[in-house]
Amino acid sequence: MNTIVESKTKIRFQDCDPFNHLNNGSYINYFMNHREDQLLEHYNIDIYKMAQKTGISWVSSSNQIAYLKPAFLMETVTIESQLIYFDTSLLKVEMRMYNKDKTHLKAIIWCSFVHFNLLTQSRAQHSEDFMQLFKSIVTPVDATIFEERLLDFKKLKAEI
Repeated sequence: MNTIVESKTKIRFQDCDPFNHLNNGSYINYFMNHREDQLLEHYNIDIYKMAQKTGISWVSSSNQIAYLKPAFLMETVTIESQLIYFDTSLLKVEMRMYNKDKTHLKAIIWCSFVHFNLLTQSRAQHSEDFMQLFKSIVTPVDATIFEERLLDFKKLKAEI
């Protein structure tokens, strides 16, 4: 099973600022769209059908993002994502946006998602099936703090 999933997408006009850079707020949309698509493609998880059928899905609880290099209008970018932590009701995902060839890291984000019961408006526990899936795909990183992870990438860049 894939633990780090990847997709390519093109930066669109409506998502850019007057300087033809991807707007800061739009990065999160690109990251979230990537993750939703990859959940369906690689793990057969449709979060919207799940919410309609069971009333339970995940909601975003926090994001930490760093913008390292601009993404430009009509540029093709590569986005990778991986589950870096989970517990009985929380997922933490790291996503990275690169240029098409993955030679330049443009942005990195840590997103936390809470398993949530939309009917009762309260936190929900992951099923045993989900816990088993998460155990099989979790790919932790060495850093436990976002800023430490940024330093890891900066050190890696300096070594190249």
